[in-house]
Amino acid sequence: MYEKIKEDLKEAMKSQDKFRLSVIRMLKAALMNEEVALHGNGNGLSDDEVLNVIKREVKKRANSVEEYTKYNRLDEVDNLNREIEILKEYLPQELSEEELDKALDELFTELNVTSIKDMGRVMKELTSKYGARLDNKMASTKIKERLS
Repeated sequence: MYEKIKEDLKEAMKSQDKFRLSVIRMLKAALMNEEVALHGNGNGLSDDEVLNVIKREVKKRANSVEEYTKYNRLDEVDNLNREIEILKEYLPQELSEEELDKALDELFTELNVTSIKDMGRVMKELTSKYGARLDNKMASTKIKERLS
């Protein structure tokens, strides 16, 4: 995954796509910061760690989109949405609502979930099974709906 990002960085330089280049450079910097924070220097990041960083960067931008929209800064919203699209190219396809519902059905019977107190166990299992494919916000909402 990290190698693909490096290759895309080179490709953006060659094609002189300044916007894409700046987004990929930002991503590379975030990955390097994460690597230092988790492992010190030189150990590299696993694909799951890379995906977590990318998801975090997408989430930051999505939150900023909401804020800029409130203040009618549509030029910034457009740029942030373009950044999100570029970052999402590196993420696997998220679970659809139907797939999430099916996974929750299985987990609720498997774990014998009966109350909101079991939410942590369900989220932990979903995260371990589906990793970066899971939209945590949607999963959390669906679990709460089922338990209330």
